[in-house]
Amino acid sequence: MSKLFLVPTPIGNLEDITLRAIRVLRDEAQSILAEDTRKTSILLRHLDISKQMLSFHQHNEHQQLTRIVERIASGETMALVTDAGTPAISDPGFLLVRACIQNNVEVECLPGATAFVPALVNSGLPADRFIFEGFLPHKKGRQTKIREIAENAYTTILYESPFRLVKTLQQLQEVMGADRRMSVSRELTKIYEETIRGTLAEVIAFYEKKDIKGEIVIVVEGKDT
Repeated sequence: MSKLFLVPTPIGNLEDITLRAIRVLRDEAQSILAEDTRKTSILLRHLDISKQMLSFHQHNEHQQLTRIVERIASGETMALVTDAGTPAISDPGFLLVRACIQNNVEVECLPGATAFVPALVNSGLPADRFIFEGFLPHKKGRQTKIREIAENAYTTILYESPFRLVKTLQQLQEVMGADRRMSVSRELTKIYEETIRGTLAEVIAFYEKKDIKGEIVIVVEGKDT
């Protein structure tokens, strides 16, 4: 039976791909929907997989939905991958999954890599209950969201770019205070992976002196009630 597979891909270390993901990409999917075909080509070459790829990203997903759903419904099995991690987690995927479900097209999501889980566990902050916010709004609603996070009793996880990291930490400190515990994980699973833990003030002081590169996950403790 045809279906849509959502296939997580490594967030850095290529060894983190699962055996099941390799099998689906190699043997079951007839074509692969890729956020960036150039990046996915690197992974496929590493796995010695040759497969037709179609571009599917945030700028064309609305236009592509109907055509892709029709192809799967007519008998084609497709796999959706993003540049790194699990599709639909701060990446394209949600709209396609919803469209498939609405059209009675089978969807199967494989377990696998996503950046916020190792960052949360490695932070040393409570992981029994947490809120994942993804990227903060760049402008409209940003301060409102930060104030909301400041009052949240649970650990909060954010994604951020290296170019906005210090500014974001400073904005968090303005609302939460300098002593709120937190961590920043950078370049997870890669050669220069690091996690810096401390208060907001301590972590800001550390990163103000650094040339910051790589993907960033911020983990902030909840408000002490």
